[in-house]
Amino acid sequence: MESAAAAPDLPWTDPLDGLPLVRSTDPRWIDVALAQLGELLVDHALCEQKAASSALALIGRFPERPELVRPMMALAHEELHHFRQVLDLIEARGGALARPRPDRYVHELRQRGFRTAEGLGAYGDLLLVNAFVEARSCERFRLLAAALLDARRALPEEVPDRAELGRFYRVLAQSEGRHWEIFRDLAMAALPAARVERRIALLAEVEAAIVAERPLVATMH
Repeated sequence: MESAAAAPDLPWTDPLDGLPLVRSTDPRWIDVALAQLGELLVDHALCEQKAASSALALIGRFPERPELVRPMMALAHEELHHFRQVLDLIEARGGALARPRPDRYVHELRQRGFRTAEGLGAYGDLLLVNAFVEARSCERFRLLAAALLDARRALPEEVPDRAELGRFYRVLAQSEGRHWEIFRDLAMAALPAARVERRIALLAEVEAAIVAERPLVATMH
């Protein structure tokens, strides 16, 4: 049992552990997110829905890649399960879903990423863009888990389901940490590893610049 006075027991030492990211989220983001947990949960639910749709769309876009089908089917199934879990949390808090809003982070990552040199083609680049979206989500899940499970940390407002949410994000962060690797491994299987590694390093800098420009709002990206 976790002690109320102890720091949370987390399976990572740094939120960026094992991820391709080179820039941490602004520490002020967590305060904004915790102050607007209802809005954050709705955004999170919609992100899970979009992730499932994106995985299935990749199958349709690249029918010549049979190796893509089962990994994306499994990923879509898991993302939809997460969508249901977040929806359960929203409804338990008396909330409801909202109309999806454009995700400027994902839009910018695709636009800028595809404009950079040494591209891998549509297939490889789309895989790596998805990898970075999953990686950034993982980092923010880790930030939420750490803050919610740290009983020493005062929250901007009372959160009765604090422990439940903290445990949920701790588990979810573990899943998301594997998701980015699925996209990376598919790229590695289709293209020379050295090219993929160079592309990851380049996209990491692009992604870092986008994160630096993003406003501090209660969204996952």
